[in-house]
Amino acid sequence: MVRVPLRTPGRGTAAPDRDRTEDPRVLRSRAAIVEAATGLFLERGYVDTSVDDIAARAAVSKRTVYNNFTDKERLFTDIVLGVTATAERFAAELAAALADVDDVSGALHDLAREHLASVTRPQVVRLRRLISAESGRFPDLAREYHRRAPERVIVALAGALAGLGGRGLLRVPDPRRAAEHLAFLVVGATLDRVMFEGEAAVPPAAELEALARDGVEVFLSAYTPA
Repeated sequence: MVRVPLRTPGRGTAAPDRDRTEDPRVLRSRAAIVEAATGLFLERGYVDTSVDDIAARAAVSKRTVYNNFTDKERLFTDIVLGVTATAERFAAELAAALADVDDVSGALHDLAREHLASVTRPQVVRLRRLISAESGRFPDLAREYHRRAPERVIVALAGALAGLGGRGLLRVPDPRRAAEHLAFLVVGATLDRVMFEGEAAVPPAAELEALARDGVEVFLSAYTPA
């Protein structure tokens, strides 16, 4: 089991020189390394990807990889935590989208459609499967990913549903439980299937739309005030 100290993605172990980190050549190298490593980790897994492979695909030297990311573990950590920015944005947009709505059904349908489409994107499916596969090797990283991505969305959704409950638009005695119910009604079964079977199991767009719609309807049947 490997334990990697968690930190802000994209920074080295030691504080790098500011001029160097802002050098366009350094930024291009880092971007190329991240792109190459992400592709290789998703294609081959963590163990079967070497720093030599990453350097070759990124068209940089092996030393350049080490100069920017210290080692393979650090690079893997940065990539995994870097993608949580998408979940952070979605959580913020979710809270804003539900803050002042009057058409709760329409707003929740839009939210459910976007959420289901997001979690079933091929890149997201592959990354989730990779993190799950490597959770024994990187337990702290897996927990941190969960905290910053799925958990952050649930927390934001709970806050938004509590606000709708406070306005009398929903009956929400337990916002956290309500958020979990909505999330799992919309994405639970589909996400389970693609986690085990891979992206080939992702339903077509029309079925995703129906799954989102049906999940919201079931949720509203339980949480709409009498």
